[in-house]
Amino acid sequence: MSVTAILTQKLKIAHPIFQAPLAGGGDTPDLVGAVCNAGGMGFIGAAYLNPEQIAATAAAVRARTSRPFGINLFAPIPPSMDCGNAETILASMAPYFAELGLPSPSLQKPGGGSFEEQLAAALATGASVFSFTFGELPANAVEIIKTRNMFLIGTATTVDEALTLEKSGVDAIVAQGSEAGGHRGTFRGDFAAGMIGGISLVPQIVDAVRVPVIASGGIVDGRGIVAALALGASAVQMGTAFLTCHESGIPEAYKKAILAAHEDQTRITRAFSGRPARGIVNRFMEGIESEEDSILPFPLQNALTRPLRTEAAKQGRAEFLSLWAGQGVRMAQRQSAAELVARLATEIDETVASLHSRVASATKASATAERT
Repeated sequence: MSVTAILTQKLKIAHPIFQAPLAGGGDTPDLVGAVCNAGGMGFIGAAYLNPEQIAATAAAVRARTSRPFGINLFAPIPPSMDCGNAETILASMAPYFAELGLPSPSLQKPGGGSFEEQLAAALATGASVFSFTFGELPANAVEIIKTRNMFLIGTATTVDEALTLEKSGVDAIVAQGSEAGGHRGTFRGDFAAGMIGGISLVPQIVDAVRVPVIASGGIVDGRGIVAALALGASAVQMGTAFLTCHESGIPEAYKKAILAAHEDQTRITRAFSGRPARGIVNRFMEGIESEEDSILPFPLQNALTRPLRTEAAKQGRAEFLSLWAGQGVRMAQRQSAAELVARLATEIDETVASLHSRVASATKASATAERT
């Protein structure tokens, strides 16, 4: 691949391609290791893992690759324990649980351990990169991460958020466009205000900050990568494209849903986790959203729906799964991670060559027109 960028050199990777952290089981050690071995940057999405699971997952990744890898956590946010109309919410969930043969739903304690415990485990993994989303890290956490010489990346959905992250000491910023699948990283202002498309967001953040920018949202092929680099990004972060890889840990029903979906079939929802996230529209999403006051705040809603989603995965029932996916979903393919990264590298070269040819043709045509 002919394209080089500051982050490929800094992080010692061959391609400006980051596999997005896929918290919840998508980024298996096999996937992370394969991405790293193919020359990209693989990430462990550790937000829902306890310290023991973080250590075990990192050890499994290291057993599969000697290349640099990253780890991701959610920034600590004050948990809301407001259960609202708990009885009403549980009653709205009950029919879905019953359909899958589950006991009646009940309020669950969110898992994963405290941020401090997760951070300590993450620091001991040997990861080269630490990334986070949902806000800012505490100053002492930034200091500790820096003492470990880990490259620090935060997530922004607006220029103001990017400036806040830069001031806090991050080494790079993920610019999360509104096209992105999964949870929104917005942490300043309301979520609706943070729904800015990547083609508008990336260059404005690039112009506003001095650290490298990583474009995220709707990027599924080499054309999207070249477009992001043209806008000033130093790399891209891709999630949906990696979800349908052979090594991905999501259920087969989820993979089939992605491969069958169209670009107009994703939507932002709070139905599964209580926090806005983009996913493929399904029966559960539409049913829960149709009822007022039927969603708990994050992470309570996420804990409440976890048994439903776990059982739905076992039964292959995509209508009850959180089918996180971005708007580039129609371009996803079923292949290995190594094949995906190799294809993306080839597509980058082909796109750059095509652009050179088009510019040359346009220049020649313009010169001819001027002479006539």
